[in-house]
Amino acid sequence: MDNKRSGHDDAPVAGASGGARSALTPLSGGEVSSFCEGIAIMLAAGIQTDEAVHMLSDNMGDTPLHRACDEVYRGLVSGRGLAASMRAAGGAGADGAAGSPDPGQGPAAGTGRGAEAPVFPAYAVALVGIGERSGRLENVLRSLAVYYDEEERVFAKLRASIGYPAALLCVMSVILAFTVIGILPVFLGVYDELAGGLAGGSFAAVGAAVAVGWVALVLTLAVTACALVGSAAVRTPRGQARILALLERLPVTRPAMYRLALSRFSAAASAYLASGADSNTAMREALRVVDHPVLHERLERAHDAMVDPARALSLSQAVTEFGVFEPVYARMLAIGSRAGSVDGVLERLSATFFDDAVAQIDRAVDAVEPALAALLTVAVGATLISVMLPLVGMMGAIG
Repeated sequence: MDNKRSGHDDAPVAGASGGARSALTPLSGGEVSSFCEGIAIMLAAGIQTDEAVHMLSDNMGDTPLHRACDEVYRGLVSGRGLAASMRAAGGAGADGAAGSPDPGQGPAAGTGRGAEAPVFPAYAVALVGIGERSGRLENVLRSLAVYYDEEERVFAKLRASIGYPAALLCVMSVILAFTVIGILPVFLGVYDELAGGLAGGSFAAVGAAVAVGWVALVLTLAVTACALVGSAAVRTPRGQARILALLERLPVTRPAMYRLALSRFSAAASAYLASGADSNTAMREALRVVDHPVLHERLERAHDAMVDPARALSLSQAVTEFGVFEPVYARMLAIGSRAGSVDGVLERLSATFFDDAVAQIDRAVDAVEPALAALLTVAVGATLISVMLPLVGMMGAIG
């Protein structure tokens, strides 16, 4: 596609100043979705890529997306492709972006050599590169728009689920600290004056009160700190990337993250197969967008079996043998292979995996607020116990 300027010769080359480049910040999921959706709509209308990016940035004000569009436009009018320009916006500079003929460099794409924080997510850059090479850029951009729109919705839901309980936990931490540090010592002093040297069992109640109070305080402070860190992290693209990495390790969300990685792989492989590439090439190139360690290792073994002359497995046979897909989906792929529509099956499977992953993540996020509310209830109960136990001790001593 011709990326030379047309009709905007009087427009300045956006982002030319170093100050504009230094002001670039990573885009949120919603901003990436808006970028991809806007470009896809204009490509469908027959507008070339550089014109589409220039039009998208018009009348946007000084926003992160506007500055990112300016940087991408700057790369496009210099002769680079869209993926290379998106990567250059991440701080790779002219040499870092133009020096690589392959716009999709897998998980590292979007960082660049000597890069600052990437403006566009690595997956978006990699898949746009695949779309450019396969001639399916518009379809890829539309799928990315849906992907990042759902991601932004999930993070917005997570912000709401963590924010309110985090505020309550802060209040409870203050109350517990005041109880343990201010109120309990007063009870202990009164008890010493009243009880004197009476039964040791009475002192045990007081000791238990102190222990319960400190355990509740330490636990509440720890959970409050985690909630505050999570609430702050979920508001920034960098923090969201760390949360996604954490979700890959948590047992409750690990299956969902695997399905999300499967969706990425299926979408990339479908784009290549639809462009006429053979299955070996599609597998090799789709591997570059997979950064999930378990899935990447399985796909590498499947690819080795496909290119091994002694075995020469088909795509459907390889993913079945190495457990990449569940049996029901592997059978669907085998049927598609016999019908000559592997790319169509993979495209539908990508949507299925994505919807399933989002549903699982939604369920996990929905459980966050009740769990924090339950912790608040326990903390309140511990506070009451820590206050009442010294009274029980004193009553026992007096009786």
